[in-house]
Amino acid sequence: MRFKCAVFDFDGTLFDSMSAWESVGEIYLRSLGKEPMPHMRDDVRELSLYDSACYLRTRYALDISPAEIMSGINRVIENFYIHEVQPKPGAIRFLEYLRQHGVSLCVASASDRYLIEAALSRCGVTPLIDAIFTCTEVGCSKNEPIIFRTAMQHFGAARSNTVIFEDAIHAVRTAKRDGFYTVAVYDSSEKHQAELEQLCDCYIKDFEHTDPFLEFAWE
Repeated sequence: MRFKCAVFDFDGTLFDSMSAWESVGEIYLRSLGKEPMPHMRDDVRELSLYDSACYLRTRYALDISPAEIMSGINRVIENFYIHEVQPKPGAIRFLEYLRQHGVSLCVASASDRYLIEAALSRCGVTPLIDAIFTCTEVGCSKNEPIIFRTAMQHFGAARSNTVIFEDAIHAVRTAKRDGFYTVAVYDSSEKHQAELEQLCDCYIKDFEHTDPFLEFAWE
């Protein structure tokens, strides 16, 4: 195995949670009596939770702080994470395989830590994950490579033996530009699959069909 460290995005990559995130902003705005604009989902798609809160505050003239907006969004979605969200099919078995071959595993996500921890714990995945990094904590969205560098440095790894698993094209693009190996994982929320497949080093449809990655990883 060429990799020492594997960095997994959470939403849409490791867990099947993107459907909840795609609607949470609209639900939250309507709870405040604001009607979301038709393009709101696209506007916040590539933003961290903090940046999304700042966007909503400015765009919809919300007279509350970004921290309060983040708390409101999390209240809308936390029930889903605590009680419902599931790993993608085959994900746990794939993580176990990597651990058995000496690969350190972490999550790097735009979601808040407590949501990730709740879902990992309920689904029995916590023992497989060595660390969690969030965009809020590192102070930067995945339009910059800081979160990937932070994960790599945490494990004493290098770009040559670190692999990034992502479902979103903007995150794959960021990691590739910074010199990381990338694996794109299909999720229906990403509408640019053909471009994504061309951009990444390896493309898999799901964690039950990982032969393309295994061939790549054992070259």
